[in-house]
Amino acid sequence: MDYTMTRRVDGPFQDIVDSTTEALEEEGFGVLSDINLQAKLKEKLGLEGYPEYRILGACNPPLAEQGLDAERDLGTLLPCNVVIYEDDDGDVVVSAVDPQTLLGVVDNPDLDGIAGDVRDRFDRVLDDVAAEY
Repeated sequence: MDYTMTRRVDGPFQDIVDSTTEALEEEGFGVLSDINLQAKLKEKLGLEGYPEYRILGACNPPLAEQGLDAERDLGTLLPCNVVIYEDDDGDVVVSAVDPQTLLGVVDNPDLDGIAGDVRDRFDRVLDDVAAEY
């Protein structure tokens, strides 16, 4: 089962992180968290040479409010994660959770429209980043 929406891009890693953040903002998402997994694994486990890997916790407050009004426990699935990482070939991958797949685990049809809206926005974010590089 596919649970992500993914684009491969060719460009400097940090520039792609910045472009992804900007594209998310254009779609109404703020980045609540930015986890540098490479740095954390080095700090906590002493791992050297782990590929670049960032996890952005993205949230669109109006859509989050709508979702929480429909399903109070939805907060366990928020924020939506967008990851940027170097694959084994050194390519940069930008990947977002597929909100329709994620919310498919919740038995509440009131979330269907919200999930579709978030998916459309993530598609535009990924397309914008891919088009830039």
